[in-house]
Amino acid sequence: MNEDKLRYFALHKPYGFLSQFTDKLNRKTLSNLKNIPKDVYPIGRLDMDSEGLLLLSNDKIIVDYLLNPKNSHEREYLTQVEGIPSSDDLTKFRTGLLLENKLTLSAKIEIVTSLNTSERVPPIRKRGDIPVCWLRIVLTEGRNRQVRKMTAAIGHPTLRLIRVRIKNVLLGDLKPGEIRELTELEIISLKL
Repeated sequence: MNEDKLRYFALHKPYGFLSQFTDKLNRKTLSNLKNIPKDVYPIGRLDMDSEGLLLLSNDKIIVDYLLNPKNSHEREYLTQVEGIPSSDDLTKFRTGLLLENKLTLSAKIEIVTSLNTSERVPPIRKRGDIPVCWLRIVLTEGRNRQVRKMTAAIGHPTLRLIRVRIKNVLLGDLKPGEIRELTELEIISLKL
């Protein structure tokens, strides 16, 4: 195999893993997962408590392009939250929230009722007297823990967070820890 070949992968990052290959505190990282190719790097990150789509590549140009905030692109999340947001909560979320003295860009948000998600391992702690719901959230900026901070700002803390899309690349039916190569069409769509 040509060692200089550019490679692109979609990984379903499991809950409880860092989006990096090493950790001084000896926590679980991507290096603990099977079938991760050598010499690829995560494009962006998901915090340890989040799961879902993480892109990996050795293409420095696409890594720089996707990480540069000037080149905003959509990231879609399924988010389980405490309580049921009101229409006013959803409007505030859509128009922008003040986080750390800076207004967020407008975002898309909707309550979703029918999902095909498996239980998280370990499972979410259930509190019988507090209802929960799932939200579909689409952002075009990538601040640190932004979804969690935004849902907390409208009074509905995040319980579970799954990234399901970056631009036109979908998580699809990848199971936690599974990885696949991107198709040529997906690679082209990332560069647009």
